Amino acid sequence: MVQFNVNASAYRLKVKSHWTLLDVLRREIGLTGTKKACNRSSCGACTVIVDGQAAYACSLLAIEMGGKQIVTVEGLAAGDKLHPVQQAFSEYGGYQCGYCTSGQMLSAKALLDKKPRPDREEVREALAGNICRCGAYPKIVESVLGVAAKR
Repeated sequence: MVQFNVNASAYRLKVKSHWTLLDVLRREIGLTGTKKACNRSSCGACTVIVDGQAAYACSLLAIEMGGKQIVTVEGLAAGDKLHPVQQAFSEYGGYQCGYCTSGQMLSAKALLDKKPRPDREEVREALAGNICRCGAYPKIVESVLGVAAKR
């Protein structure tokens, strides 16, 4: 059994020792916004925030998440009100196909939580582990800088 908090909700689940956090989020809890792409910590599509740090959910064992605070893309919005990062991605066109978007947003949120006014290079560095096959990087960076400018 493992107990952890996901998007401000407590979960107590029986998990197998080899299950990843990604698989538990998607299969056991039903939060499919965290994407399963490379499944080897190479693309960032599965990025979530664990205790304030951006992390690849595909490389974390669920059994090791006991007592952790986890945020997924589903936990960003407050009801119908988008989180500022989500709003900025919409305003600045920081997504195309959308597959990498949840991971990009969570990496951006983790950065902005630590450094509310990052410069362009700091944004690029924070998002370096998130691959966008569509090549929307300039608009993704502008989206993050747009949030920072409003703070």
